[in-house]
Amino acid sequence: MSASGPAPATRRLAELSGTAAGAALSADSIVVLPTGAIEHHGPHLPLMTDHLIADSVSNAAVDAAAAAGLDIWILPTIAYTKSDEHHWAPGTMWIGWDTLMQTVVELGSSIAAAGATTLVFFNGHGGNLALLQVACRELRRRFGLQTFLMGATVPAGAHDGPEELGLGIHAGHAETSLVLHLRPDLVDLSLAERSVPEHLADFEHIGFKKRVTFGWLSNDFGTNGTLGDPTGASAAYGRELFDLSVAQAVEAFAEIARFDPAGAPR
Repeated sequence: MSASGPAPATRRLAELSGTAAGAALSADSIVVLPTGAIEHHGPHLPLMTDHLIADSVSNAAVDAAAAAGLDIWILPTIAYTKSDEHHWAPGTMWIGWDTLMQTVVELGSSIAAAGATTLVFFNGHGGNLALLQVACRELRRRFGLQTFLMGATVPAGAHDGPEELGLGIHAGHAETSLVLHLRPDLVDLSLAERSVPEHLADFEHIGFKKRVTFGWLSNDFGTNGTLGDPTGASAAYGRELFDLSVAQAVEAFAEIARFDPAGAPR
């Protein structure tokens, strides 16, 4: 890494000294910033569900990508984000869109000043998506960063539960299974209930994952804060989903490392 010592074993940037971080980061470095949430996830899952998933998958993926030879580093996961669609529910901790936007823009400025040129948002909360897409362009324009946004797990909808009708977007089969794998002590399946707004499945064009999306709050659907069916969740499926999510993230990091929008070879 430098004449002052060997390359650090950790890929967690905040664990380095400032001197070591300055020596480690270069124009070829990829910096990963995970984003989670602290918010209501029905009666059966912890408030930290999105934070736990984003943090766990991102750290495992960065370690695996570094072992494969990528120049990649990870920052601490942002816990408090844009969760106001769950504002009605006890325990939800949210900040405004403008506060989050300013936060990620200023962090992008810090990353650019540290010498890195690539930033990846590794997001575990759907309510952050639109804002982070805008942030990617803002950071590209203002600081010249090459910016990317990726989900913490395999694409939404790819692993819906059998009874979710494509509507399992929050505290359902997949998320519950992941937490059962990662922190089973935080899950109470005896409180899990199927809460699927089945009438939405009748719309051809309007839906969470269809051509026409819509603004919503999580208490619009008459449920307990769950949108999905967690009743059949399992730790075994959670491990399968975790391993697949990590593997796909490593593949994505490798593509990010060689990406050039102008098509120049790298």
